Amino acid sequence: MLNIENIKNGIVIDHIKAGQGIKVFNWLGLDKASYNVAFVLNAASKKMGRKDMIKIDNIIKIDFDILGFIDPNITVKVIKNEEIAERIQLKLPERVENILLCNNPRCVTYTEKYIPHIFILEDTDARTYRCEYCDDIRFAGDIKKPKQV
Repeated sequence: MLNIENIKNGIVIDHIKAGQGIKVFNWLGLDKASYNVAFVLNAASKKMGRKDMIKIDNIIKIDFDILGFIDPNITVKVIKNEEIAERIQLKLPERVENILLCNNPRCVTYTEKYIPHIFILEDTDARTYRCEYCDDIRFAGDIKKPKQV
């Protein structure tokens, strides 16, 4: 049995689709963290069958839109004094900036590097986004490289 201590003040990122936790871990730069981080892969779940989970023993700033973009079924729990102080259910963001890259060579963002890559949610069920400039369609799973911390 795997046993991970409770955290006093921190964040639990739960209900991550099995195998997708590494994207969250990398995006948040947790490999460089100076505090304790527990990363659980492929844990048993009554709700999902299998899931990934990340426990962070620190309150850090997180962009919930990016987490919702990676996996809209994620639940974030903010822990204070060993109690759940806040529970946040994520969803796909309506608009994302500089998370997806437009690959259309005719798009203005392809040649003008200073222009932000902006995508608008096209279809929630299909998890597709449309480039604001050229209408190119991208899948939410096509996330670009993790940000540098």
